[in-house]
Amino acid sequence: MSKILVFLALFVFVGYAVAEILPTPNGIDLPINYKNWKVISSSHRLDNKTLRIILGNEVAIEASRTGKTKSWPEGTILGKLVWKDAIHPKWQTAIVPGKFVHAEFMFKDSIKYKETGGWGFARWVGSEQKPYGKDATFVQECFNCHTPVKDNDYVFTHPITLP
Repeated sequence: MSKILVFLALFVFVGYAVAEILPTPNGIDLPINYKNWKVISSSHRLDNKTLRIILGNEVAIEASRTGKTKSWPEGTILGKLVWKDAIHPKWQTAIVPGKFVHAEFMFKDSIKYKETGGWGFARWVGSEQKPYGKDATFVQECFNCHTPVKDNDYVFTHPITLP
């Protein structure tokens, strides 16, 4: 009996008991190691009072650093981590990240995602990372939002310029 308890304790300790993050209804998995990606840009939406950090995989980082984003290269993955605005408790004029809202991603694959401008869209909501959307048609909501920036390869993000 004690061997079973030790096994269960080790099982939980090494992280295997953590709930699995499910793919979105269109079959996209949350990118592994996205938390280790580099920052491409940031944004602040005044309409819904959110702060966003835009990250990229290695393909996206290379494209953003070399100015090859008019048409992002195949294999690009852009991630956007979103928090509600909050006021810093010790600095009332500073807006800082508050409650985590969601993580959303765009996957560049012109063949696989031809119907949505060459991009696959995915979103996971809240800290528990619950897949967004009742069914695979949720991508139309994403794609319709990105249509105004069709001439920028459907991407709102402007990569930051580093000194």
